[in-house]
Amino acid sequence: MVKRLFLYLLVALLAYGVWDYFFLSKLTAPLNFNLTDATKKQSAALAPKEQAVPKEIAALRQRHHLRPLTDAESGTPTKNLPHGIYGFSTCEVQTINTARTDSSSLEIHKHQDGIVYYVGYASEDHIEKYVTRQKNFHILASLEPTAKAPLLFEIPVDFVSKCTSRSVGDVSGFDLFVTAIPELHTFRRAEAKRIPSG
Repeated sequence: MVKRLFLYLLVALLAYGVWDYFFLSKLTAPLNFNLTDATKKQSAALAPKEQAVPKEIAALRQRHHLRPLTDAESGTPTKNLPHGIYGFSTCEVQTINTARTDSSSLEIHKHQDGIVYYVGYASEDHIEKYVTRQKNFHILASLEPTAKAPLLFEIPVDFVSKCTSRSVGDVSGFDLFVTAIPELHTFRRAEAKRIPSG
């Protein structure tokens, strides 16, 4: 009698397991999928959108072993930030932020040696003035490559005597005025490279 009761109980458990597997799981699977899908959409909506970075700037960051500024570091005075970071700031470069807040923010690199640089795009003529160490000139720097400003460059903030923001049409940029370039034994020359046309 106990054996027969045990057998009925075993068959009932097996029958319930089969019914659960084939019927209940199929009924609840779409519900679970929809919840997961909704969660993914919600997470994507809350996550900050990564702006597309030109490959030349990404390569420049990598070449100098720069990491992005963290949220905790955002807004910290530039002199108090660790070396080897990049972020965005206005002309004054008093503080650096994790993201470009508007068109009046330049990309800023603080290299491993502690030198802080403006990063942008300019014409070959303007970069030539810098590379040849002329005096009293300005560089029209653009935030993105354009037909008139196709070259990526960086210049130490200490070399620039005045920086003003400007806009020409849809393109935002900056006028970087240089009165004289200090002796280069303590600073490196700017790196510029032509962006392939395409």
